[in-house]
Amino acid sequence: MSDPTKPRADSGPVGTVSPPRPARNPLRGLIEGGHVGLLVAIALLVVVGLVTRPTAFATTSNLVSILSLAATIGVITVGATFVIIGGGIDLSVGAIMALASVWATTVATQEFGPVVMAICAILVGTGAGLVNGLLIAYGRLVPFIATLAMLVAARGLAQRMSDRKTQLIQADNSAIVELSTTRVLGVPLLVYVFALVVALGWVLLNRTTFGRRTYAVGGNPEAARLAGIDVRRHTMLLYALSGLCCGIAAILIMARTTTGSSTHGDLYELDAIAAVIIGGTLLTGGRGTIIGSILGLLIFTLITNLFILNGLNTSDQLIAKGLIIVVAVLLQRRNLKERAP
Repeated sequence: MSDPTKPRADSGPVGTVSPPRPARNPLRGLIEGGHVGLLVAIALLVVVGLVTRPTAFATTSNLVSILSLAATIGVITVGATFVIIGGGIDLSVGAIMALASVWATTVATQEFGPVVMAICAILVGTGAGLVNGLLIAYGRLVPFIATLAMLVAARGLAQRMSDRKTQLIQADNSAIVELSTTRVLGVPLLVYVFALVVALGWVLLNRTTFGRRTYAVGGNPEAARLAGIDVRRHTMLLYALSGLCCGIAAILIMARTTTGSSTHGDLYELDAIAAVIIGGTLLTGGRGTIIGSILGLLIFTLITNLFILNGLNTSDQLIAKGLIIVVAVLLQRRNLKERAP
């Protein structure tokens, strides 16, 4: 029999504020206050697209293009959501994805076929994320510094391995490319992969002890430690999970571009982190949802699509995204002040 005086691993100590409970189901999550605003923003962007470029925006090919672009960054966003809810930050996701794509498309790796290529991408991504986790959890490095170092190192290693050249996927390994070309009900397979990752991420965050501990660690690490949670190990696993998502995203971008390149994922960390913040996840950790992050991602993807369709300057697009991030953070701070006793 367990000792009733011993605190449970998934509960907070007496006198502490327990972490926020996840939404009971996805539909309930959609109608929460912050998510209503996100849905309204998406609706407004759709209206802008229908007004400015009705013939180009409201087409099946454009919708598929939006979903395909969202799929690659979206898988990374799922991992970033876990890390930020857990009180961390990961600046290296784009570089890790590039490294995984390069490693998986080397001649030596391609000789073993598409399955080994996919496994290689996942292992490289997970391994790099694990290094981040070890440096942060056990090496006591600040997440910003550790992941910034990984960003530089992973991008440099990818450039060295590829000799700064784009590596094409050989015809014998076309099974990976078919993730982008094969469609079910008019939608590419890579979108279904994205949907599966989102579903698994939602279940992991909302229906498992791992998810509850993630909220606890992000909300109050000391209280989580006193409750019996191994905070350092959990932090390490969060970054490994982020790396795993980068490996899966590498497979998707290889399918879309038929290449592995050290330039893949440039500024993806910006879009992923911004999507998570806009989706309502606190930068300080302890609160956030997968659904909110995906809605935030759709907002950014729609903005990118509208800028492209209207022939607007890429630099203006970045300025707009930067302003959105600032507004989202200011709104977060305002909400926290209003909730403070």
